[in-house]
Amino acid sequence: MRVSIKLKFSLFLAVLLILAVSVLSYVVLRGVERNQLTQTEGYLAQHVKTVNLRVKQTFYTGVRLEPQAFMQQRGRELAIELAGFTGLEVTLYDASGLLVGSSIQGNPGSGTPDVKEVLAYALQNKIAYESVGESLLYLAPLQGPDEQMGVVQLQYSLKSSQSFQRTLQNLFLSTGIAVLVLSFILGYLYFNRAAAAIRRLKKAAEDIRRANYIAAPPFRRKDELGELAEGIYFMSKEIETNIAAKDEEQRKLQLAVNKLQALEQQQKQYIGNISHEFKTPLTAIKAYVDLLNMYDDDPKLLLDAKVNIAKETQRLYEMVEKVLELTALEKYDFESQAELLEVSEALRDICGRMSGKAERYGLVITLDVELAHIWIDRESFMHIFINLLDNAIKYNVPEGTIHIHCETREGRVWLTIRDSGIGIPEEARDKIFEPFYTVNRDRSRQSGGTGLGLSLVRNLVEKQNGSIALLETEGEGSAFQLSFPAIS
Repeated sequence: MRVSIKLKFSLFLAVLLILAVSVLSYVVLRGVERNQLTQTEGYLAQHVKTVNLRVKQTFYTGVRLEPQAFMQQRGRELAIELAGFTGLEVTLYDASGLLVGSSIQGNPGSGTPDVKEVLAYALQNKIAYESVGESLLYLAPLQGPDEQMGVVQLQYSLKSSQSFQRTLQNLFLSTGIAVLVLSFILGYLYFNRAAAAIRRLKKAAEDIRRANYIAAPPFRRKDELGELAEGIYFMSKEIETNIAAKDEEQRKLQLAVNKLQALEQQQKQYIGNISHEFKTPLTAIKAYVDLLNMYDDDPKLLLDAKVNIAKETQRLYEMVEKVLELTALEKYDFESQAELLEVSEALRDICGRMSGKAERYGLVITLDVELAHIWIDRESFMHIFINLLDNAIKYNVPEGTIHIHCETREGRVWLTIRDSGIGIPEEARDKIFEPFYTVNRDRSRQSGGTGLGLSLVRNLVEKQNGSIALLETEGEGSAFQLSFPAIS
């Protein structure tokens, strides 16, 4: 639905006016309400002083009684007498909260729901009040010779103040509506002139888009719209002068740029793939070599190192063969050969290969996997999880943990790799799968990271009909969840 700009401007002005009137009304009404409340509190506080003075005067004259007995015997009489002094309805309560006297006809009695809560507050030697309908119940302590001996309740009518507030509200409402309607009409008429100029600018732009170049500025004005009209006219003349000569040159140049960009991107991905393919087995070999230099007398470590170094060496040899074949064929991608893969066995093999590097950093890798089969290229599967494990090791904390979980549900195999590392900031979560993006550049330089690992991992996962996602984690660390179609 198309809405004209003059209507938008007018509506915007109307919204501003509504906001201004609303804020002004709220501030004024709140100020009046606070002022009335302050005056009422002062008025009632003065009456409370008079009441306390009269009660003390009555208490000390005549026969001296205990405060409780005094309130019980003289409460009714005092309430009527105080109502005459103050001009307000008066109700008296003793120190236990029992009603002892009231000037109100047909008094409901002590502890009614209307005053029970504020009465309890007033019995703590504090002032409390509550609005009930058109009345304000003001409860204040009655002071005895030694301590509080009861509570006096003054019932003050709010009819006049509420009537005044309603009058103010109606005044603001009627004035605001009148100002709003008048401002909207005037604004609509004023913006109509600017909208007409914008329509002429739009028509000129449409003519230029259709190669119908304009011969003069759409209009002349001494403001920003006039400057824009002059600019559109000069732009039209420049385009008309140069467009024909530049079209063919630009087309050829664009073709060359596109080819170069495509070739550059293809080569970057090819080099990134090769570097990551070579880096993962070399990382495992280097980790075992470092461990052997540190613990060369450990027979178990020596056996593990021989087995895993042999595996990684064979894998490195096979990759070199692949690279040579691709170079001869001038290809920039690795071919995959899918096969039936038992996931838990493959994960144990991968963890065994990476255990040397994990031990070097004092990390513990744990597995919680169940028997599951998927149809996938074995080399791609190894590359995916070696990269994820390598990241979990590089970006972990000393003495940290890495946990891998595998389960089958809803016809898919779900694999989760979770670490206790530095985690991934919220602002980087949408970018981590982009090529050459690194969360921590300083740490990436120290560990040799290029920012291609997760991009390649996602590419390999999607080629194998799988999916990968970064999970929300509580606290430190990060977790990646992958899924592949299960083979039953």
